[in-house]
Amino acid sequence: MSLTTYETPVLEDWIDYNGHLTEGYYVLVFGFATDAAMDALGLGPDYRQESGCSLYTVEAHVRYLQEVAQGARLRVRTHVVGVAQKKLHLAHEMFVGDELVATEEILGIHVSQADGRATVLPEATAASAAEHRISPPVWVGRAVRI
Repeated sequence: MSLTTYETPVLEDWIDYNGHLTEGYYVLVFGFATDAAMDALGLGPDYRQESGCSLYTVEAHVRYLQEVAQGARLRVRTHVVGVAQKKLHLAHEMFVGDELVATEEILGIHVSQADGRATVLPEATAASAAEHRISPPVWVGRAVRI
């Protein structure tokens, strides 16, 4: 089961010298989608404040599939593709209308901010992540090669 985690229009300031969405803003939008996924899975602001723990992105892989113009409306759909004791593996898909324009795969580690060490995910979060888990899309796990 996927989560629609973030929607936004492409702002004028996000457009580069080539006339389309610059790469850094794809990552910004995916970051907001990760935040929304954290909220949906029980790792939101209240949890972070009370527990002193958070999810840190330790690896990411972005694919830019289509150019995106100013004013386009972006919608990100997020999938949980893996969950382990201290880790979440998320796959974001960015759409303009029904067209897939970019993807991002991230590995997040649940970290205690008190000591900076990885720590076990809360049971409720692990259960929610497992409930939302899907088989990974075909693009997950790819490496960059020439």
